[in-house]
Amino acid sequence: MILSIDPGNEYSAYSLLNEELRPIKFGKVLNAELFDFIENDLKDYDVQYVAVEMVACYGMAVGKTIFDTCVVIGRLYQMLKAYKFTYVYRKDVKMNLCQTMKAKDSNIRQALIDRFGIVGVKKQPGWFYGVSKDVWSAIAVGVTYSDLYKYKGD
Repeated sequence: MILSIDPGNEYSAYSLLNEELRPIKFGKVLNAELFDFIENDLKDYDVQYVAVEMVACYGMAVGKTIFDTCVVIGRLYQMLKAYKFTYVYRKDVKMNLCQTMKAKDSNIRQALIDRFGIVGVKKQPGWFYGVSKDVWSAIAVGVTYSDLYKYKGD
């Protein structure tokens, strides 16, 4: 199972993906809630791999929120370094799922739907039923990790 995280300065999105890369648990929560989940509940899942989206510099000035996100990423590393931990960059997600650096969030969402199936509705939930907003990014990080890194060094 893969724990994938799209970190933020206050909230982070996460997903637990099974061997088929189907999200079995996911959400966007306060970082304190995510840290609590990792410390107290993660052991209830058969997580072997951890993929965290890493920030990168593309030449633009950044502000306090980016630096605060870097602190969160460092804390996640400290908490999860016992797993097979990998940083995944946004450029890798875009190229892996959309084959272009110009891809936007909506393109990434559509690429995931095209690959795995429809979102679905309550009566007929699909692969991504209940997924919204930044959780798509967390899932994309996990899928990219599986596609590019999972079996290297195993």
